[in-house]
Amino acid sequence: MNLSDSQTAGSVPRRISAMEAVLGHLRGAIERGEYAVGDKLPSEAELCRRLEVSRPVLREALRALQTMGLTVSRTGKGTFVLSNGPVEDPTFGDYAASDLLEVRRHVEIPVAGYAAARRTPEDLDHLAHLLERMERETDTTAWVAMDTLFHLAVAQAAQNPVFRRVIEEIRDALARQSAFLNELGGRREQSNREHRAIVEALIDGSAHDATEAMAHHLDRVETTLTAIVRSEHTDDADTPTEGGPKA
Repeated sequence: MNLSDSQTAGSVPRRISAMEAVLGHLRGAIERGEYAVGDKLPSEAELCRRLEVSRPVLREALRALQTMGLTVSRTGKGTFVLSNGPVEDPTFGDYAASDLLEVRRHVEIPVAGYAAARRTPEDLDHLAHLLERMERETDTTAWVAMDTLFHLAVAQAAQNPVFRRVIEEIRDALARQSAFLNELGGRREQSNREHRAIVEALIDGSAHDATEAMAHHLDRVETTLTAIVRSEHTDDADTPTEGGPKA
C-alpha cells in the first residue's frame, strides 16, 4: 500500500492512513466508472488480497463509501455501487450531514451560552475530567465515545432537560460523524483544543465566549467535512500495488 501525504483545510500535511488510501482508491474507481452503478464490488476477501490490507481496514473504507452515498451493503449479497458521485451530503445514521449541522448550530451554540450561565461546580468537574481523558486518549473508538459524552455534558450543564434530550436523539449520528471526521480528517487533536476553549469559557462563566467557542468548533467540523467530500482523488501513484506494506 503506497501511502501519500494528505492535507485537510486549515491543517498541516499529514500522513494518510491505510484506510484512507483504500477509500481513495475505491472511491476513485467508482467515480471513474470502473465500477458502474448497480455493479457489485469484489468480495472482501478478494479486495483484501488485491489491495494487501487487513479486513478491518477494508471494512472501515467500505463503511465510509456507504456513508458518502456511493455504495449500499445488502446482507448476504455484498456491496453494490449506488452512485458514481459526486458526493454531496454524507449520511450519518438516520440523518444527512447538512441536516445534522443545521440543527447543531441552532441547538448547541445557544446551549453553550446557557451552560456558561448555569453550570454547577459538579458540571465543571465532570467536563474537565472528561476533557483530560480525551486529551490522553489515542484510540479513535474510545475518543469518539467520549466526544458524544462531552456534548451531552455541555447540554446537561445548561440545566434544561429538553436540550439533553435533543442531543440524546442525535447521539448515534454524532458518533458516526465524529468517527468519520477522525478517520478521514485527522480531527482529534484539533477537536481537543476546541473542546478546551469551550470548557474554559464555561469555567469563566462567559456566555459570549462559550457561544463563540462552540460556533468555531462547528465551523471546523463543517470545513473538515467539506474538505473530505470535495477531495480530489488519488492518482495511480497512490493506488495499492503488489509488494506494498500490508495494513
